[in-house]
Amino acid sequence: MEFFLLAIIALCSGIIGALVGLGGGVILVPATLFIGLSLGFIPDLTPQSVVGLSVIMMIFTGLSSTLSYMKSKTVDYKSGLIFFIGSIPGTMFGAWVNQFLDLPSFNLYFGILLIVLSTLLLVRDKLKPVNWFVENGTKKQYIDSSGKEYIYGYPIWFAILLTFVVGFASGLFGIGGGSMIVPAMLLLFRFPPHVAVATSMFLVFLSSLVNSASHIALGNVPWIYTIPIIIGAYVGAKIGASLNKKMKSETLIFALRIILLLLGIRSIIDGLF
Repeated sequence: MEFFLLAIIALCSGIIGALVGLGGGVILVPATLFIGLSLGFIPDLTPQSVVGLSVIMMIFTGLSSTLSYMKSKTVDYKSGLIFFIGSIPGTMFGAWVNQFLDLPSFNLYFGILLIVLSTLLLVRDKLKPVNWFVENGTKKQYIDSSGKEYIYGYPIWFAILLTFVVGFASGLFGIGGGSMIVPAMLLLFRFPPHVAVATSMFLVFLSSLVNSASHIALGNVPWIYTIPIIIGAYVGAKIGASLNKKMKSETLIFALRIILLLLGIRSIIDGLF
């Protein structure tokens, strides 16, 4: 029963993660904590082992969706590698800090983060892109399939500093980092939306390799549960990347805002009470 539940959770996480560039951890972690621990279906899990499962899942979510986006030529490899440089030490530090969190503390801090991410997604469309980072950084050009031209860019030093923070949260909570880097890429660096999503998933794949190595070394990965997670996530990411090319994701992003908000409130309540 627990293997079936984990496969379904991973499938949904992979679809949503690849579709909007979030990596899937923001769905898998709270869903597994709730179903596995709060409802008691998988009582032998801990916050650390759930994060361990999440980072293993994101290797295959990131790989599957990156391979799909490579075909549509929307991955900015150079930017992804620059962002990866900043995320490496942040990811390792976050994984180390994770071992000191008990379940109430994890729920409280994770709930706060989910509400912050929900708010970012909520106000994303109402905020105007910041031009300073593009004007004072390395500029890039992208022309989409409809012929629309985008000029985007960033100062490399700021991108590395930002992705260190993103990497820390990724290592601490197992969320992949896409949920934070995508809004930053859109609002601060003015990335074209499809390039932001594809490059985010490339970054998720690279950073999850370091992230998973850190959590494996700390003994946080329950290997018996990785098989349904890997299968569900890989298939889900293929579906999500395919949907990304065919549909507008605004409806899903709206639903995701509400889901993250509700999960965040519940997580905070679990942490406090």
